[in-house]
Amino acid sequence: MSVAYLRELAGKNRTHQGNRHLAFILSAIAGAVNAGGFLAVGQYTSHMSGIISAMADHLALGSVTLMLAGAACLFFFGAGAATSAVMINWSRRRHLHAEYAMPLMLEALLLLVFAVLGGNMVTHEWLFIPVTVILLCFVMGLQNAMITKLSRAEIRTTHVTGMVTDIGIELGKMIYWNRHDYPEGRVHADMAKLKNLSKLVCLFFLGGFVGALGFKHIGFVFGVPLAGTLVLLALIPVIDDLRHLFRRD
Repeated sequence: MSVAYLRELAGKNRTHQGNRHLAFILSAIAGAVNAGGFLAVGQYTSHMSGIISAMADHLALGSVTLMLAGAACLFFFGAGAATSAVMINWSRRRHLHAEYAMPLMLEALLLLVFAVLGGNMVTHEWLFIPVTVILLCFVMGLQNAMITKLSRAEIRTTHVTGMVTDIGIELGKMIYWNRHDYPEGRVHADMAKLKNLSKLVCLFFLGGFVGALGFKHIGFVFGVPLAGTLVLLALIPVIDDLRHLFRRD
């Protein structure tokens, strides 16, 4: 990857291509992290709809402890999204190049923590399993909020339900029979949107498949290359800000 391309991916000056390509990479990483979380703790950490449904089930069955555990997942997913928004708005007010890169750097750091925690889960399972769950929920919220703000709410990388819904809508438009005597109300599918959404879903699946294999055969250390990828994506805007800081001093 060239420096110019990396700057386009995570820099403050956005392009449609940069948004799409960054979303493709992050969707694959989200799938890998989600799969790794399931192998680690038996729970998907990007699926807030499922977590809320499980909370309702646990409450109805009288399992208050499990219901509260789900509430913690929900809270930390939201906290991750809030943290991403704070970091982006703080950087934007200071005209930093790394306004979108900073959440990526934080996500990379937390994935490294995840890799370290995984090695201690066997001997300290009572502590590290709940910590790992809320950590991964925080990471998913952090990433999803970043790409949402970056794309002006046009793209999500962890919200597969919404993407599949939008794919269904565009497919419905595509197969809709337009009557020749009603030209002003013709329905047309947005093929570019359909293509991009399909890629995002496929990359989430592919990332999950690779992540499942990686965490199964390599272990939690597989979180290290995921973190390294995020650092690579974010590095150039961070360097740009450091150069500007040193020149000003």
